[in-house]
Amino acid sequence: MSVRHLAIVGLGLIGGSFARALRAAGEVGRIFGYDPDPQRCDDAQRLGIVDAVYETAADAVRDADLVLLAVPVLHTGEALQACLGSLRDGAIVTDVGSTKQSVLRDVAAVCGGLPAWFVAGHPIAGTEKSGVANSLTDLFRQHRVILTPHDGQDAQARARVAQLWQAVGARVVEMDAAAHDAIFAATSHLPHVLAFSFVDMLDRLDHAADIFPNAGGGFRDFTRIASSSPQMWHDVVRANADAVGGLLDRQIEELQRIRQLMRDARWDEIRELFARSRAARERYLAQIE
Repeated sequence: MSVRHLAIVGLGLIGGSFARALRAAGEVGRIFGYDPDPQRCDDAQRLGIVDAVYETAADAVRDADLVLLAVPVLHTGEALQACLGSLRDGAIVTDVGSTKQSVLRDVAAVCGGLPAWFVAGHPIAGTEKSGVANSLTDLFRQHRVILTPHDGQDAQARARVAQLWQAVGARVVEMDAAAHDAIFAATSHLPHVLAFSFVDMLDRLDHAADIFPNAGGGFRDFTRIASSSPQMWHDVVRANADAVGGLLDRQIEELQRIRQLMRDARWDEIRELFARSRAARERYLAQIE
């Protein structure tokens, strides 16, 4: 058993799945939870995901060896502040936020610098569902978890967090926080903006009532992530606004270029663009480990 007492602050999909996975792997003793949503607290206890829930984050973390902050990314600092006075000596705190520069800034602001016991992390796993009731034991299996160590990082804390993610089937990699945010602006954050925007645009058309009932598999594939948590993705895009905004500008330029090709009836160039895109996607998919 790697963790005697685990505290989950934020009983959502990721926090609940981490608790389930660690328990299934035999890596945790008792699990305590806190969430401001009473329904999530009830669900977590009813499903046996946690052993106890508390009315405050401070009470939930008081006896924890490891604290997981699984809250919308702009609330990371607030969640840590609520816990700070109750952390026991030797406790490790880690997070699951989708942006890492903002998390490190917020943690440093709360603590007056980046503490050695804080390990910044991001599991590259999830579904369009939210809430602890939708958590899954195998959510992280064969998925990457990114750790973004800081200069003052305690090596043992980093190794312990990495070991726990590995114990639930994840592959741990490390990278610089700025590199992380640039990569995931492209592969995750911008796609969510596009999906949300596309569905909203269709919903405002005069004939929207006829569009959605006739949508096929391609529509469902492209728009699946528009069913994700609006609050979570608002926070992610806001926290990584510079990187997402720069890519969005480039995407708008690309769409305008395609629109001009259509106006000019340059259909061969459009077919070539589609062919390049298909080849690139197949090539990159083959590289995913």
